[in-house]
Amino acid sequence: VQVMESGGELVQEGGSLRLSCTASGLTHANAMGWFRQTPEKGREPIACIDWYGLSTFYADSVRGRFTISRDHGKNTMYLQMDSLKPEDTAMYYCAADLSVLTKFVCVAKDGWGQGTQVTVSS
Repeated sequence: VQVMESGGELVQEGGSLRLSCTASGLTHANAMGWFRQTPEKGREPIACIDWYGLSTFYADSVRGRFTISRDHGKNTMYLQMDSLKPEDTAMYYCAADLSVLTKFVCVAKDGWGQGTQVTVSS
C-alpha cells in the first residue's frame, strides 16, 4: 500500500484547509485515518473512518471543527479542517489501514504516508 498526503500549508487562525490522502494498492476494505504529530504530544489520532463511511472517530480536540470523508472513485480520503487554531499546527499523516476503529478509539496498523505540514498562525 502506498499513500500520499497533500494540502498542508500556512494558514491564519480561523481559516480552513482540506487535506487529501490518495491510497493505492489497497487489498481489502480498509478503514483509514488521519493522525498528527508534534514534538510535545507525539503522533495521535485525529479522525478515522471505515470503508463505508458509517463509523467514524474524532479526537475531542477537533470534533465539530474537522470532518473526515472518503471518495472510493478517487481512492482518496479527505480531512476538512475549519476554525483552525494555532494548536492544530502539526505534521499530518494518513494511515491506510487501521487495527481498531470505534467511536472512541482509533489505532493505526500500517500504510503511513510521508506527511503534510499544517501551520496555523495567530
